[in-house]
Amino acid sequence: MTMNSMASASTGCGLLLAAILVNTSLMPVSAHADDKIFDELRFGASASIQGGDSREDGVFPEVTVFFDPFNQDTATDWKQALARPRVNVGTSIGTSGEATQIFGGLSWTVNFNEKLFAEAGFGGVWHNGNLKNSGDGPNLGCRFLFHEYVGAGYRIDANWSVIAQVAHSSHANLCDGPNNGMTRAGLQVGYKF
Repeated sequence: MTMNSMASASTGCGLLLAAILVNTSLMPVSAHADDKIFDELRFGASASIQGGDSREDGVFPEVTVFFDPFNQDTATDWKQALARPRVNVGTSIGTSGEATQIFGGLSWTVNFNEKLFAEAGFGGVWHNGNLKNSGDGPNLGCRFLFHEYVGAGYRIDANWSVIAQVAHSSHANLCDGPNNGMTRAGLQVGYKF
């Protein structure tokens, strides 16, 4: 498989996932009393912040959907917020022949005031990147990795926000092979339903 066909397949898979997620929002399914399916939709882009041979080229368009099955928005203190994570599913689409990621996990938000917040998340990721012996980009060792992120955000109004985020994916030396990992930083725009 050539690099161009891998990049096209990666982009196609990522766009297909995004289309499925968006189309699912149009289905009449009751997730909460107010009939919303998604809690938040985020879109944006990131870039590799690794150095040397582990650096990934290009920009990575991203889409993430958040669900709130535990009603995190109704938490009244940090203990309740910790016990009520949101669920996220998303993709970071590889460009320039680099790895596409499809990830999911749990996310926790700490509100400093009505406008400023911080967020952290942990879960897993599947990727189509190089496993080993790559001269360019990270050697990742196995297809399924841990995925964690931290971010800081600003709420423009009740619906719109901007988030700066750093995400890292690696296998924590739990599978054979190299563990260069992928670390990307970027900006996302969020829309809360």
